[in-house]
Amino acid sequence: MPDDSLEAALERVITRFDLGEYEMAAYICVLEHGELTASEIAEHTDIPQPRVYDTARSLSAVGLVELEESRPMKVRAIDPREAFGDIQESLDTLVDDLADRYTAPAREPEAVSLVKSRPTILRYLEDIIDAAEYELLLSLTPSLLGRFEERLAAKRDSGIATEILISPADQVPDPDEFDYTSVATTAMGRRGVTTPVVAVADGNYSMYATRESISGNTDRYGVVFNRSELGFLVSGFLNTVLWTTGEVIATDDSDIPFPRRYGTIRRAISDVTSIEGEFYATIEGRDVETGDHWVISGRVTEASFGSNREIATMVVETADGPVDVGGQVAAYEDIEAYEIRIGRDEPPGK
Repeated sequence: MPDDSLEAALERVITRFDLGEYEMAAYICVLEHGELTASEIAEHTDIPQPRVYDTARSLSAVGLVELEESRPMKVRAIDPREAFGDIQESLDTLVDDLADRYTAPAREPEAVSLVKSRPTILRYLEDIIDAAEYELLLSLTPSLLGRFEERLAAKRDSGIATEILISPADQVPDPDEFDYTSVATTAMGRRGVTTPVVAVADGNYSMYATRESISGNTDRYGVVFNRSELGFLVSGFLNTVLWTTGEVIATDDSDIPFPRRYGTIRRAISDVTSIEGEFYATIEGRDVETGDHWVISGRVTEASFGSNREIATMVVETADGPVDVGGQVAAYEDIEAYEIRIGRDEPPGK
């Protein structure tokens, strides 16, 4: 149980500015104009005239405005730095006290979580970006791209392949104004304000969130597959549904050295088919019929997508003959791959 002083401080901060819809509308209106009469507030807002006086007195009672009891009554704004000064100091102290009592929640490695809180969704986004060791796939809004720019740049500098889909396309910064290659190996733009926010680290730790949930709508949600092999559901959706309907803004993966490691076969095939020369692979996976664990190595002799990238196949020539390799939950190929390493001169070691 929190002690009485902490509980009291928390209550003071929460209740100090317990403003309703009318109070918030009136306060912002007065701030923008500096001083208004009650009639002018009613004209500039949707507050009914009979409610304006009570609304103004509520704002005055918590120290956000001054009232001049004249005819007509005038409502004068107080500098927010003065009005919020004491509460800001109290809030800083309160946050420090709460942080001292904070215990980070344990996260089960195979947990699937439904989250609705915008701060929680943003925290998971941040954690997924930080967790990526070799591959990061993202679908972001322009504002989220700006929010995580420094983190993404740090991942890019560390050699992690980062593919980012940004939407809606008409709000995406122009390449002359934003250095996309500093945060991504490939950046794509996509039309549509309904495009979800998606993040996948290394093919497994992933999150899907509706656009509305990022805006704070608690009727919407995000789903987190916390370091779970179910992450292939999210990466598959991002690769086949979202990525294929975007347009390239900028791309440059020339500074990522071989051998390269992949969590999704589609990115491996994209590299093999777009870069000239021979490639060698080491694949860890399992037999699609028996489930037996396999590790194969050899030269890549074929790499291709089906229409709209729903089927992705790589053929590796091993000492025992050619082996067809597919992605997670493969059905047509010999092996379902869950880790792929590609090299230029020889199969990469494990």
